[in-house]
Amino acid sequence: MITNSKRKPLADRLKTGLTEAVQFAKGELTLRTVEVPTPPPEVVAKDVTSLRAKAGMSQAVFARVLNVSTKTVQSWEQGERKPSHAALRMLQVLREKPMFVFEIVGIPARDRGQMGCQASKPCCERWSKCGKTARTSRTQR
Repeated sequence: MITNSKRKPLADRLKTGLTEAVQFAKGELTLRTVEVPTPPPEVVAKDVTSLRAKAGMSQAVFARVLNVSTKTVQSWEQGERKPSHAALRMLQVLREKPMFVFEIVGIPARDRGQMGCQASKPCCERWSKCGKTARTSRTQR
């Protein structure tokens, strides 16, 4: 068995954990509470297709934005495969905060499709580059 030399032995970790538990029970230690986020919403093939179309992206560009292969996007859109949990989260962010994703990946305002200008959405208030320069169609590159 390969052991990680940087890790403390199990007995030491158990002793530390029990000591902290006793300190907490006595009120000598405050534990941090973390709220776990909800899982991303599931998507079906037509959701992926409509999101990509609304973004005005080819499958290849959409794949690059999501950091997956074009074949993966095709499989999602044809219902052959389902996006991983990480991809589902990225799709959720793209759907809810497209300007954030466009800004991060470096998509210029003129190439942001129908999602590029949603002035009524809060995300556009934060991104001054949005304006009203979005086109509804896009040439594939």
